[in-house]
Amino acid sequence: QVQLVESGGDSVQPGGSLRLGCTGSGLILSSYAVAWYRRLRGEERASVAVITVGGYTHYDDSVKGRFTISRDSAKNTVWLQMNNLKLGDTAVYYCNLYSYPMEWGQGTQVTVQQ
Repeated sequence: QVQLVESGGDSVQPGGSLRLGCTGSGLILSSYAVAWYRRLRGEERASVAVITVGGYTHYDDSVKGRFTISRDSAKNTVWLQMNNLKLGDTAVYYCNLYSYPMEWGQGTQVTVQQ
């Protein structure tokens, strides 16, 4: 019953913002490094942001300065705040434990278009 559930995906215009959530069930997310990944159309899944147990964050260059990963322990959730979205951000977004990855969930679709 241990799983992560992604939420918050939507269709937005370029320059818009979204906040994605990664909510844990059956585990305490604050005990693990958690990463957000995305699968661009026609490409492999790749990490975009990581938050460590100690609260350090790391971002792929493609999203640095636009995306922010954070924790909400009360909600057992890791957020991905996405600002100034670009057409190239269109993808299915997933979360997973960085060091102990589990089976991938369904992800959440983010579509950036006019």
